[in-house]
Amino acid sequence: MIPSDDVSVDDKLHEECGVFGVYSSTECPAGEMTYLGLLGLQHRGQESAGITVNREGTLTTIKGMGLVSEVFRDESVKELNGGNAAIGHVRYSTTGNSNLENAQPLEGHCKLGSLAVAHNGNLVNSEIIRSLMEDGGAIFQTTSDTEVILNMIARGAVKGIEKAVREAAGAIKGSYAIVLFIDNKLIGVRDPYGIRPLCLGKLDNTWILSSESCALNTVGAEFIRDLEPGEIVVIDENGVTSLGHDSSSKLSTCIFEYIYFARPDSQIDNINVMQARKRCGAEYFKEHPIDADMVVAVPDSGISAAIGYSEASGIPFEMGFIKNRYIGRTFISPSQELREKAVSVKLNVVKSVVEGKRVILIDDSIVRGTTSRHLVALMRKAGASEVHLGIVSPPIKYPCYFGIDTPDTEQLIATGRDVEEICKEIGADSLGYISLDGLTRALSTKEKHFCNGCLTGTYPLTPNN
Repeated sequence: MIPSDDVSVDDKLHEECGVFGVYSSTECPAGEMTYLGLLGLQHRGQESAGITVNREGTLTTIKGMGLVSEVFRDESVKELNGGNAAIGHVRYSTTGNSNLENAQPLEGHCKLGSLAVAHNGNLVNSEIIRSLMEDGGAIFQTTSDTEVILNMIARGAVKGIEKAVREAAGAIKGSYAIVLFIDNKLIGVRDPYGIRPLCLGKLDNTWILSSESCALNTVGAEFIRDLEPGEIVVIDENGVTSLGHDSSSKLSTCIFEYIYFARPDSQIDNINVMQARKRCGAEYFKEHPIDADMVVAVPDSGISAAIGYSEASGIPFEMGFIKNRYIGRTFISPSQELREKAVSVKLNVVKSVVEGKRVILIDDSIVRGTTSRHLVALMRKAGASEVHLGIVSPPIKYPCYFGIDTPDTEQLIATGRDVEEICKEIGADSLGYISLDGLTRALSTKEKHFCNGCLTGTYPLTPNN
């Protein structure tokens, strides 16, 4: 959960983190490439950033609290020079405190030498495994579930790294996309349900693992493919070797990767994120046709869906909100009044556009409802004659156990309230949610399976420890 003394003004779900890995059989700018890759994944986590570089078997890790550009300034970037491999991480914490000791990558040492690991996701059985390890004398330096993975691999390394990774992946339960470096090998692991994304790319003779394909574009690499659910790949001087995946694995990508988390220029499991969001807007129009003068997006994640609604309806798309992109991270005291006022720091209404107009306001989701209520109020204050709020996800009613920071159930505005009650609380003239069937149709024309537990209460695996 968000630490009690630091509350983001964004009333949104938050993803845990992003991972990036680079390997070349010869010396390459692995650290610099990883730095650029993390810049491309910055949207996935803003609490901390870190990079581990391999130079002839010696690992060097630089990490710190803040944005990638804050952690890696001129001198720090110079320290990343040389080597043939690197892994990187940007973090938003859902397990473990938000402090430097939990920043990743995490380093360790074992029979095969030094290793470093970075992880995106959440292990639902990490506390049990940690407790068993502590009973056996293990000492942990962090409160992150990633250290559980590090210890499991290190303990099994005497059997060979591939077997150690297999056994660790078989024991942990939950969502994970893992990149790790050991024994001059870069290894990528995706959980058996593919809840968290992980893809493979290539630039000349350099192989890359990334949480999203947009970061491959950042470094000029070619997207090769997504890892299969449950797949382990080993990258070394011989190229890429897949250790295969469990035949019982079933793809259940987190549905909010497409709704909100992923950058629109990414492709995840053969679905183009931007086009999927535009189709969400078109599907929402089919379910909720509204007579209005303009369609306005809540930037940035609502833009593609708003364009889709506009194209399907013929109602003009207008830039009714301007987003302040230069304020960096904004954290305020956890009072509702300050949380709502701080929204105005990030978003400002263009009065000349919306004054006297009937506005359809498109957003990706509603969590607590505080931001939605304030945005509707801003529209009315600017002179909009009507404000119709359209949400291109079904109501969020349940917690997520797999790496998304969700408020307590009682804080979710859709829990225990119907749409009319939510609409009245937010102050809109009308409120609509896309149906789950409409959302699924928008995401793919083929049969696809998604993790939608926060919407339905049904999860791809049992969330209990």
